Amino acid sequence: MSSFLRPVVTGQAPSVLPSHFTEVSSHLAIAPLVSVVIPAMNEAENLPHVFATLPSWIHEVVLVDGHSTDDTVKVARELRPDVRVVAQTGKGKGDALISGFAACTGEIIVMVDADGSADGSEIVSYVSALVGGADFAKGSRFANGGGTDDMTPIRKLGNHVLCAVVNAKFGARYTDLCYGYNAFWRHCLDKITLDCTGFEVETLMNIRVVKAGLRVQEIPSHEYVRIHGVSNLRAVRDGLRVLRVIVHERRERRSAHRKEVR
Repeated sequence: MSSFLRPVVTGQAPSVLPSHFTEVSSHLAIAPLVSVVIPAMNEAENLPHVFATLPSWIHEVVLVDGHSTDDTVKVARELRPDVRVVAQTGKGKGDALISGFAACTGEIIVMVDADGSADGSEIVSYVSALVGGADFAKGSRFANGGGTDDMTPIRKLGNHVLCAVVNAKFGARYTDLCYGYNAFWRHCLDKITLDCTGFEVETLMNIRVVKAGLRVQEIPSHEYVRIHGVSNLRAVRDGLRVLRVIVHERRERRSAHRKEVR
């Protein structure tokens, strides 16, 4: 059994657990501290639902406020007084996540969107994959057991095509590419330097974990429709940004290979 994972006797009180273990259920406890990063811009109406689905055993919630003009920060602090709020200085989801990752103190980092599309109760599956040996737990709406209520046929087609390209060019075996529900060990950030600002950040991460030789495990996940508000995602614009990332990473890989051959 992994040193990060320990069984708990049914009914055992949390107070009798070793101090470095966190009780997940009456049968299971984990050693690593889990940080949840939530990038948010004008999501005050959605946060009550998002926070309600988060497991009680997580170590911290890091909310990255992307220049909200509503009560996003106020609502977050009312719902969870211990929330860590990071004021985003730049713009874009990638920039927000980079800021959030830097603020995390946990050993495991989970990325969750603030629109209510993700079910926080799935976090245990991501964490289980990581403590079981994976470096990166990648959510997939198209793996067996996953699903989506939110993607249009055009977005599904685009995601499928781009995913096939990444699999062919980088040797990945993904069933989903552009999904923002993922988890990883914090030390992975040293091997997948992030340097993009927009929605293409998920694709960049997925490519670079493969290039770095990290162990990836897909986690079936169900994506729900945004509860309130309108998404900032634009299929054509952001699809082109994803394609540019793929092309750039492919060129970088070829360049690195040529240097090794010389």
